[in-house]
Amino acid sequence: MFDEIVLGQREPLGSYTFTPEAIIAFARNYDPQPFHLSEEGGAATHFGGLVASGWHTGSVWMRMRVDQWQRMAADRAAKGLPPRASGPSGGFKNLKWPRPVRAGDTITYYTENVAKRPLATRPGWGLVSSLNTGENQHGELVFAFDGSVFVPL
Repeated sequence: MFDEIVLGQREPLGSYTFTPEAIIAFARNYDPQPFHLSEEGGAATHFGGLVASGWHTGSVWMRMRVDQWQRMAADRAAKGLPPRASGPSGGFKNLKWPRPVRAGDTITYYTENVAKRPLATRPGWGLVSSLNTGENQHGELVFAFDGSVFVPL
């Protein structure tokens, strides 16, 4: 619920290791660039080897976010509380992939609610803004975006 949303708390969503097989399978279906399809194809580019599609990196973040929502719903149900209400996405901005994700990299994903406000134009609704990131096993940022979601008051 809007009033229960805590600001400034960075929450880990989970970690995922990108295998060559997973990188290539995703690329075949959604982003068939040479540097996503084979080590050789990647070696011929400035990447110097196989790298994951940025969309693959993002889709793993979304899977982990959905898993987090499901865990939260189960936890609330176990406590006899109603599920946390949420509305549609308010969109995203500032999508970045500052470093490539290579085969063998383990990315840990995070979300942090950074702002919330009631909407003057939609009584009964608020907007929650979040910073969403992924860091590799060396603590280097590989993925980030600012997101927002509409939440009933």
